[in-house]
Amino acid sequence: MSVPPSPARLSVCVYCGSRFGANPAYKAAATELGQTLAQQGWRLVYGAGDVGLMGAVACGAQATGGETFGVIPEHLLKREVGKRDLSQFIVTENMHERKKVMYMNSDAIVVLPGGAGSLDEMFEVLTWRQLGLHEKPIYLLNVDGYWQPLLALMDHVIEQGFADTNLRDYFDVVETVPALAAALRNALS
Repeated sequence: MSVPPSPARLSVCVYCGSRFGANPAYKAAATELGQTLAQQGWRLVYGAGDVGLMGAVACGAQATGGETFGVIPEHLLKREVGKRDLSQFIVTENMHERKKVMYMNSDAIVVLPGGAGSLDEMFEVLTWRQLGLHEKPIYLLNVDGYWQPLLALMDHVIEQGFADTNLRDYFDVVETVPALAAALRNALS
């Protein structure tokens, strides 16, 4: 399937695990997300790995004719098997530069299941949003309830007085890829 023409290509940054995780639904959602981004004509911006959910989202986008923009630091080229067949493949000096390049080249952020790295990326853009440094939409794709413990922790942080209740207003939780696609279409139109 070819990508629909777009006068101004929109880009969606996806943070996700470099592993597949314990639930096969995570890989299925990553693949479906990559396919959906391509079908909508949106460019995938991600961590340039060819392993775990990162590889699945990129392969889903590529198999559907989508544009892919990957960013990987030098020290992770072997560990995350840098996927060099992307539309654009950027190698950075460090993680901080990777996150900056990904952020600067995206219009929205989506967080799939992942580990400490995905949490780091998500909390950085969430903090920037809380501080008024950007207004890009942030979505947690809550595949099979993966993010429920994180949501409970955020509620706890608010209840304990370490954040205002509007912290939860800076991101949206969506349960399925079709619901995410609809939210992105609404936010990016």
